[in-house]
Amino acid sequence: MDVLLVGGTGLISTGITRQLVASGHDVTTVTRGETDAEIPDEVREIHADRTDYEAFERRMRDLDPAPDAVIDMVCFSEADAESAVRAFEGRVDRFVFCSTIDVYHRPPPSNPVDETAPRNPPVSDYAAEKIAAEDVFFAADGDAFDATVLRPWSTYGEGGTLLHTFGTDSSYVSRIREGRPIVVHGDGTSLWGMCHRDDVARAFVGAVEADAGTVAGEAYNVTSEETMTWNQYHRRVAEALDAPDPDLVHVPTNVLRVVAPDRTEMLRDHFRYSTVFDNAKAKRDLEFEYTVDFRTGAKRTVEWLDERDEVDALGEREFEDRLATAWRESTDEFVAAFDAERA
Repeated sequence: MDVLLVGGTGLISTGITRQLVASGHDVTTVTRGETDAEIPDEVREIHADRTDYEAFERRMRDLDPAPDAVIDMVCFSEADAESAVRAFEGRVDRFVFCSTIDVYHRPPPSNPVDETAPRNPPVSDYAAEKIAAEDVFFAADGDAFDATVLRPWSTYGEGGTLLHTFGTDSSYVSRIREGRPIVVHGDGTSLWGMCHRDDVARAFVGAVEADAGTVAGEAYNVTSEETMTWNQYHRRVAEALDAPDPDLVHVPTNVLRVVAPDRTEMLRDHFRYSTVFDNAKAKRDLEFEYTVDFRTGAKRTVEWLDERDEVDALGEREFEDRLATAWRESTDEFVAAFDAERA
């Protein structure tokens, strides 16, 4: 097939590009040309800004021949989606949109979360925009093209970093290696799951190759099959890096939000919730399979960072050290005060 990838150099989309080529498809990427990525030489590259709607739509309509399928990795709003419909309506058979599990309302009414779970009210502005984009494509399905929506969760791998309570700063790797205190929100028992980008990418290839009558108008969760607590997460990273058993410092989420509001937006919107997602539909229709266990994937990710000297040795070190020390001291004082009363 002739597949057009809007995006193609990001974390997931680099994996998609490679796997499409390996599967024998002709691949064209549409990017702004500002990011270097290791993609196969046979990939055709088009440079365009998809947020310049008029120019983008004109360029896409002028493609000759038109692609058989489009995968859109950089659609983040209702306006982006409406532009995509104008650009490809009646010209492509299949359109695959990269959405996100952020579209699901949280906390969910039940676990595991499947594709029928409620999407409103949105958990964030980002989620609201993705929901609106989904609705545009669902409305276009069957008229403009056959539309399929994929909803990845937390995706990682070579080309990215590892998450932690304060976000994505790579100094987390240094802290784990050095055995420095790792601040963990709550008691560390909320659930999280990471899926390697190669496994997520395989689902997108499956969405292109699947029978149209099966996947048209459908949404699919494409998430981890290795759900773990945050305590387990940090310990598995340490094991992957042959680091000491991590020194975990548990601080209530509401306290972290007060003392570090600018560093805990991901905690506010995502990390504090325990969620487990049901991938049965993607495994059935897209041949999705979880093949890269987290320890292996974490090791590969850090090796990629090391090769490029991209592990930050400083980062949030002073802040997190001060926070861990202050919390431990205040907790000791609190306990000592009650012990004194009992005495």
